[in-house]
Amino acid sequence: MAEKSLFAVLLRSPWWMSIGVALLAAGIAAAVLPAAYVPYGVFGAAPFLVTGAIAGWRQLRAPSQAQLEATLQRLGAMAWPQFAGAVELAFKRDGHAVERLARSDADFELTKAGRTSVLSCKRWKAARTGIEALRELHAAQRSREAVGSVYMTLGELSDNAREYARENGIRVMQASEVATLLRDVAGSRGKHK
Repeated sequence: MAEKSLFAVLLRSPWWMSIGVALLAAGIAAAVLPAAYVPYGVFGAAPFLVTGAIAGWRQLRAPSQAQLEATLQRLGAMAWPQFAGAVELAFKRDGHAVERLARSDADFELTKAGRTSVLSCKRWKAARTGIEALRELHAAQRSREAVGSVYMTLGELSDNAREYARENGIRVMQASEVATLLRDVAGSRGKHK
């Protein structure tokens, strides 16, 4: 699904917005269509109801801000071996084959559905990341012939680094996304890895 499509936007929005669009579409169909066609017009609003249900389910299962903050605290206190173990567990849980790399430019190779990406996360505690770390990651992507690359950090990216990531298709996972990914494995299970 395209990131800016109507349904993608509604999936990221509060659940009630999709339900509102469904009710609006059904109301317009009832007001504009001949009586014999109203049921078909109302049925056309069903995708918005489904989108609202999916968005609601996701939002119900999403961690609270307090849970995210607690996870970020745990992640910031971890040593590299613990953090790497948590990252590996989280991506395996999400269906990736994970290979640790003994390289300075990328830490993991992730494979899912035949698509391989490289992941750099060793500098996860850095308060601010510059362009050089992203250049190294992009070089690792090219040398391993991976289709994508992911940079994971709890800090911020410089403006140059953010622009470089955008231009080169590097996915940047920052604090809230990292905490959401690692929330279930950042506790005791991640520490024993």
